[in-house]
Amino acid sequence: MPPELVAHRGASHARPEHTLAAYELAIAQGADGVECDVRLTRDGHLVCVHDRTIDRTSGGSGVVSAMTLDELRRHDFGTWHGGEPAPVLTFDELLGLVADSGVRLFAETKHPVRYRGEVERKVAEALDGHRVDAVMMSFSVAAVRRFKALRPDVPTVLLFGRAWPQRLPPFADIAGPGVHLLRRYPARGAGSYCWTVDEADDIALCVERGVRFLATNNPAQTRGVLGANLTPDQL
Repeated sequence: MPPELVAHRGASHARPEHTLAAYELAIAQGADGVECDVRLTRDGHLVCVHDRTIDRTSGGSGVVSAMTLDELRRHDFGTWHGGEPAPVLTFDELLGLVADSGVRLFAETKHPVRYRGEVERKVAEALDGHRVDAVMMSFSVAAVRRFKALRPDVPTVLLFGRAWPQRLPPFADIAGPGVHLLRRYPARGAGSYCWTVDEADDIALCVERGVRFLATNNPAQTRGVLGANLTPDQL
């Protein structure tokens, strides 16, 4: 089977990452899934922001965990990447979009953070209120363990970028290597979630290794390259 395409922070090559425009475009381009990073605001709301601060991806500055949702909403998260003005995207808003689309959602909790395990608890609660095909991910072993205890029914991905562990812990269902590790460990990759894959040679490598989920910033272009690397039996 060919890898499923997961739009990394939405179609983030063409639209500002973690905006509704980026996710709507990813779905329109035929992504099988969408990926988001999740952080907790000072007043307990889940928002989709990758960095610890909003400095890179908005017109403002400040630490996400030290700001309220209302404070975050005063800033524009769209025009920095050439898009239309856009508010901060909440996790609930993204869940609503994904539930209507039918694509799979990959939610990554970020660590270390000041609220520690509270973010996993909030994500588990948010998923209870939506009919979404979800996968939880983190680079934090403790975070994956915490979430699995809360929602054993939701698949989990343990992300890693330094070395490929000899074995996954029992609470992690899927290996999550960076694509550079796929090149370093030639016998591995089958069934994994591989990030972040945009180059033609890396896409072909994912096909060769039997990667299950391929995270990409450019789902439309990657879909075209992926098709060129599949045999007629795989199409």
